Amino acid sequence: MSFSATVLTLYPEMFPGALGHSLAGRALERGDWSLETVQIRDFAADRHRTVDDTPAGGGAGMVLRADILAKAIDHAAPEGDRRPKLLMSPRGKPLTQARVRELAAGPGAVIVCGRFEGVDQRVIDARSLEEVSIGDYILSGGEPAALVLLDAVVRLLPGVMGNDASGSEESFESGLLEHPHYTRPQDFEGRVIPDILTSGNHGRIADWRRGEAERLTAERRPDLFVAHQTEKGSKK
Repeated sequence: MSFSATVLTLYPEMFPGALGHSLAGRALERGDWSLETVQIRDFAADRHRTVDDTPAGGGAGMVLRADILAKAIDHAAPEGDRRPKLLMSPRGKPLTQARVRELAAGPGAVIVCGRFEGVDQRVIDARSLEEVSIGDYILSGGEPAALVLLDAVVRLLPGVMGNDASGSEESFESGLLEHPHYTRPQDFEGRVIPDILTSGNHGRIADWRRGEAERLTAERRPDLFVAHQTEKGSKK
């Protein structure tokens, strides 16, 4: 069974975008995963296909209406659809590699791309939307965030990456940032490849990579390093 993604958006022309190229694009052509877009405006009732209204209680911006979005969601994910329903939102739970792996192991996802000032809370509650954030910043809409999420998921689907082992050695997979990489030439502007990497001693190379991963994580993401140390200590 292939991974099936349905994206609810006001701008379906933004898809597949970058996902139509490279590994994800070839996997899409092979049928390793599928992508469908649903135009939210198609479920509006008036001739102007209006999907938003002013916020209750006043304030700036407009809010995506609950009734219209609910109809779009029900069309995309009828009763019995087992796929999680996600709402790309800056106030959502941060996307992690662990959650990406969970999604990649499932049947797919229904992804709602918000616009305007936000989405009516009632449809979030009524349709059990899982709010997901890709970072502590604001985008003009959920579409770029949906593309990021799908790229992270699709590359983990069986057969998408040329070397499936590479996915288990990357940043965040072990709770650490990834170690530095080197390749030819041996000498680049006076900077040489560390001797350990050309020693042929795979045990020492593994230890060096682990040490470098811990060093970089402690320097750049102390939050991850503390969590890693805590987890490592609990396993002793």
